[in-house]
Amino acid sequence: MPTLVNYSGEDEFFTGTPFVYYPPSKRSRISAPFVFSGEESFVQKKQQQQASIDILPDECLFEIFRRLPAGGEEKSSCASVSKKWLNLLSTIRGEESIEVVSEDGESDNGYLTRCLEGKKATDNRLAAIAVGNGNRGGLGKLMIRGSNAVRGVTDAGMSSIARGCPSLKVLSVWNVSTIGDEGLVEIANGCRMLETLDLCECRSVSDKALIAIAENCHNLTSLSLESCSRIGNDGLQAIARCCPKLQSITIKDCPMVGDQGISSLISSSQALMKLKLQNLNITDVSLAVVGHYGRNVTDLVLTGLQSVTERGFWVMGNAQGLQKLNMFAITSCRGVTDLALEAVAKGCPNLKNLFLCKCSFVSDNGLVAFTKNSASIESLQLEECNRISQYGVLAAISNCGLKLKALSLVKCMGIKDIVSELDFVTPCKSLRSLTIRNCPGFGSISLAVVGRLCPQLQHIDLSGLSGVTDAGFLSVVENCEAGLVKVNLSGCMNITDASVTSLARLHGETLQLLNLGECSKVTDESLASIAVNCSMLKELDVSRCAITDFAIASLSCSKKLELEILSLFGCSQVSDKSLPYLADMGQTLVGLNLQYCNSISSSAIELLVERLWRCDILS
Repeated sequence: MPTLVNYSGEDEFFTGTPFVYYPPSKRSRISAPFVFSGEESFVQKKQQQQASIDILPDECLFEIFRRLPAGGEEKSSCASVSKKWLNLLSTIRGEESIEVVSEDGESDNGYLTRCLEGKKATDNRLAAIAVGNGNRGGLGKLMIRGSNAVRGVTDAGMSSIARGCPSLKVLSVWNVSTIGDEGLVEIANGCRMLETLDLCECRSVSDKALIAIAENCHNLTSLSLESCSRIGNDGLQAIARCCPKLQSITIKDCPMVGDQGISSLISSSQALMKLKLQNLNITDVSLAVVGHYGRNVTDLVLTGLQSVTERGFWVMGNAQGLQKLNMFAITSCRGVTDLALEAVAKGCPNLKNLFLCKCSFVSDNGLVAFTKNSASIESLQLEECNRISQYGVLAAISNCGLKLKALSLVKCMGIKDIVSELDFVTPCKSLRSLTIRNCPGFGSISLAVVGRLCPQLQHIDLSGLSGVTDAGFLSVVENCEAGLVKVNLSGCMNITDASVTSLARLHGETLQLLNLGECSKVTDESLASIAVNCSMLKELDVSRCAITDFAIASLSCSKKLELEILSLFGCSQVSDKSLPYLADMGQTLVGLNLQYCNSISSSAIELLVERLWRCDILS
C-alpha cells in the first residue's frame, strides 16, 4: 500500500477513488463516465461531457489545421472527422497555410474535374472538394447543375472553393439562384487563374460579381451568360477593360444588356474568335461594331435580335471587318433580307458555312445573290425559310459549282415539285451531302433534277418526303458516280423494292448505313438483295417494313454482311422463327431493336438475350 500511495511514475491514476491504481492504457478521445454510489447527478453530468478535442476553441483548431501539409492526405483525413472540422478546413486560404508547397515540391496543376448535379449540389460537398482535391493535382474544372432544394449551394460553398482551389480554371454554374455576388467575388479573389466562366439562370448574380471577375481574372478567355437578369452593361464594360485575352463570348436572354455593353466588349476584344448573341435588346449599332471590329471572329451566331433591321446586317457586311468569318448562323432575325444576305456574301470572303432558320424575308433572289457572290461557301443549311422555292434551290446548287459540299433543306414549305426551265442550271460536282427533310412539296421531279446535277453525292437524307417515288430516287442512284455511303429514306412511303434493289446492286460496295424506316412497300426482296450485295453495310433500319422471317434468314445466311446495328421496330410479321437467324448474326451485332415485334414471344427474347450477351437488345 505505501508503494501505491507514494507511486510517482508516468502511469495514470483513476481520479474518482483515492489509492486505487489504474494500469496504463491509450487515452480515450471521449472521457468515459464513472459510476459511484450516491453520485447519480455526477454521472449524468459526465455523460453529457463534450468530446475532449472539441473543447479546443476554433482558433486553436485553425492554428493546428493550417500547419498541415498543403494538398496532403492529412487534411482529407481531418475533414472526414466531422462537419465542423470540414467547414473549418474549408475556410483556410492557401496563403494562410504555414506550409504552402507539398513535400515533393509540386504545385497545383488544375487537372481535376468535378460535377455536382441536383441533390448532390450542396455546400458540404463543395467544402469537401475544396479540402480533398489538393493532393490530387488541384481542381481545374467545376460544374454545378441545379441545386439541392433543402440545403443547396450558396455563397458559403463558393467561398470554400475560392479558398481551397486557387488552380480553378473553368467554372460553370447552371440554374442556381442561391449563389449571389458574394460567392462570385470570393471566386474572383481566390481563383485568379480562371479562364472560363459560364453562368446560366443565376438570377442573384449582378454586375458587381462580373466587375470583380474582370478586375482579378485577367486570363479569362471564355465568357457565357444566359438568363442572368441582373447583369448589364456595366459588367460587360468591366470585362472589356480588363480581359484582353477573351476569345469566346455567349450572351443570351439578359434583358439589361444593350448596345453599350456589347459594343464595348467587342471593340476591346481583339482576340475574339467566337460570338453568340441571342434574344438581346440590341440594335443596328451592335452589328455595325461587330462588322468593323470582328477581325478575328470565325464563328458568329445571331438569334432572335428583333430590334436589328436590314440596315444593321447591311452595314455589318459592308464594313469588311469579318474577313476571317468561317461559320455564320442566323435564326429568327427580321433584319435578314435579300439585300442583307448579299452584303454578307460580299463582306465575308472566307465564309464556308451558312445556316438560316426562320428567316421569313429571304427569298430566291437573296439566295441566288448570296451564292453568286460567296467565294468560299461549302455548307448551306436552310430551315423554315418558306419563301425559298425550287428555283432558288436549283440556282444555288448551280451557282456554287465546285464549292458547295453540303446542302440541307428542312421544313421549307415554299418548295413545290413543278417542272421549270433548266437551261440555266449547270452541274455541281462538289456536292457530297444532301439533306431534304420534311419538305412536303419536294417530290420526284425535283429529286430527279438534283440527281442529274450532283453526280458525286455520298450522303443523302430524304426522311419524311412522302412525295418521293422510285422515279425520282432512281435518278439519284443511277447518276451517282462516287458511290453512296449513307442513305436515309425513313418516311418515304412510296419507295418500293425497285429502288432498294437498285441501290444495293449499284452501291453495295460503298453503302454503310441504310434507313428504310416506315417504307411500308419494302419487302423481303429488298433485304435479299442487301444480303447479297452490301458487303460494307454496318447499320440497317427496316422499322415497320413489310418483311417476314425470310428476310432475317437472308441476312443471316449472307457470307459478306457484317451488320452491327439492326432495327426491326414494329415488324409484326417477324416471329420466333427468326430467333436462330438473329443468334447467328450475334458475332457482329452490338445493337438490336425488337420493340413492337408482336409476333416474337418474351420467352424467345429472353433466350436471345442470353445468347447475344454482348449485344444491346431493345424489346
